[in-house]
Amino acid sequence: MKTYQAGIDVGSTTVKLVVLDENGQMIFGQYQRHLSHTQRALSDLLKQARAALGECALELRATGSGAINLAKALGIPFVQEVVAVAQALERVAPQVDVAIELGGEDAKIIYFKGGLEERMNGVCAGGTGSFIDQMAALLQTDASGLDREAAHYQQIYPIAARCGVFAKTDIQPLINEGATKADLAASIFQAVVNQTISGLACGKPIRGHVAFLGGPLHFLPQLKAAFIRTLKLTDETTIDPENSHLFAATGAAIDETPAKAQPLSALIKRLDSGVQMDFELKRLPALFEDEADLEAFRTRHHTAVVPRGDLATYNGDCFLGFDAGSTTTKLALVGEKGELLYSFYANNQGNPIQTAMQAVHTLREALPAGAHIARSCSTGYGETLLKSAFSLDEGEVETIAHCTAASFFDPKVDCVLDIGGQDMKCIKLKDGATLLSGIGDIVSNPKKLKFVELEPALLPRALDDVTAAVINANYALEAGFNPAKNAIALEEKSSPFGNVVAIREGDDKKEAFQKLKKAITSPEVKKFIEEKYQGGVLPVF
Repeated sequence: MKTYQAGIDVGSTTVKLVVLDENGQMIFGQYQRHLSHTQRALSDLLKQARAALGECALELRATGSGAINLAKALGIPFVQEVVAVAQALERVAPQVDVAIELGGEDAKIIYFKGGLEERMNGVCAGGTGSFIDQMAALLQTDASGLDREAAHYQQIYPIAARCGVFAKTDIQPLINEGATKADLAASIFQAVVNQTISGLACGKPIRGHVAFLGGPLHFLPQLKAAFIRTLKLTDETTIDPENSHLFAATGAAIDETPAKAQPLSALIKRLDSGVQMDFELKRLPALFEDEADLEAFRTRHHTAVVPRGDLATYNGDCFLGFDAGSTTTKLALVGEKGELLYSFYANNQGNPIQTAMQAVHTLREALPAGAHIARSCSTGYGETLLKSAFSLDEGEVETIAHCTAASFFDPKVDCVLDIGGQDMKCIKLKDGATLLSGIGDIVSNPKKLKFVELEPALLPRALDDVTAAVINANYALEAGFNPAKNAIALEEKSSPFGNVVAIREGDDKKEAFQKLKKAITSPEVKKFIEEKYQGGVLPVF
């Protein structure tokens, strides 16, 4: 029975197996996602090796973030991952100065000159393979599809890669604004590059010959191209080793730590039977002690239930609301008494307009002749987009919409918790608080900010004496400021504080007022506002 040197790399998301012959040449190398079943995945790889090489024995060594306990249970040596990578690079590319390695949930920069130094990410998987998978799912594709799209990019958008939630917060508005998949894909890859360089290098230069290792950099050429472009590398200084996704496993295989030869079939049998590994797990207590405890919880939390009405038999005015969230699109049709006549909830699949169209189409088919939609409103991330796309009557700030709905069930509500697809909110209210509330209505001030109320016209003059000021646009313009350029925050078009023209009831039909309305809401006036004020004043018509 032949005996070969072999190495396994058990990472956060994948298992790799490399088998070397007596000359140190790779005769088997495979990469497989383990989907949290590392033993089963390793067994599959060993079976593939047996099919390719026949029955043989392996002097097996292990490396990787998930290999310590498995190596102990199998009785095989464990090799520290950086050591394994360094040994493999020393054999195939001794000229390397810096290695950049991306894995499923980890990222590393290894400096070889001037002493071995490793920089690695912490507990967050931002900017790694799993981050790329999340972003790909958001764009309704996979990592390979993301790579294909990125090859045709025209523009790079700034996207945070430190956290998937932050990245989605950046990407979703871009989707809603019609950014192409190609540009979004390239922007995601650039975000990974920025996160790796800024978060790990921390100002230490990445110079000389740079090697690219790990699955994401092996399987995603456009990601590697983004690194090369950013670091301004040349063909000479770019080291792209063969089988770079198997490098850690290769390094484990060539390690000189003595390893006992074990027949392949014996290893497979042990793994298929289940290898008992030692873990130190702290279990959380159960949320509910028993069924009765669960039922009591449900009863306690189901006191405020939306009354439902029968849309098929409804007659009269009804009111339509859209909520275009970060990941889902919701639609509700409410009757005159607040009863819910129709609802829709679905993942927006990266296209809230298409999802909303589907909902509206279904509603139109179900809407009886006697039901009339008297008013429509949108809220959420895509508030402005849906309002424009469907010519809705108005848009509302999401926090106001939450509070309005909460007060419908309980007028004395003082706290609203909202957990969405990629954001969380805690809105604290004082009893009776409204949009006209002032400083006295503040119930929580954790930053210990000091608020001063001044006459609006004096606010621009007070800027030198305060940290920040909320200034009416007209006073800001008079003081020589351009709100669009000088402000740190601006109201959206959906703000409830837009200027309105009020007409006495009954006079709205008069010709003079009709002409005035037509004039001040004309395309010419809108264009004038946009050109003169350059975003400092927003036309809301």
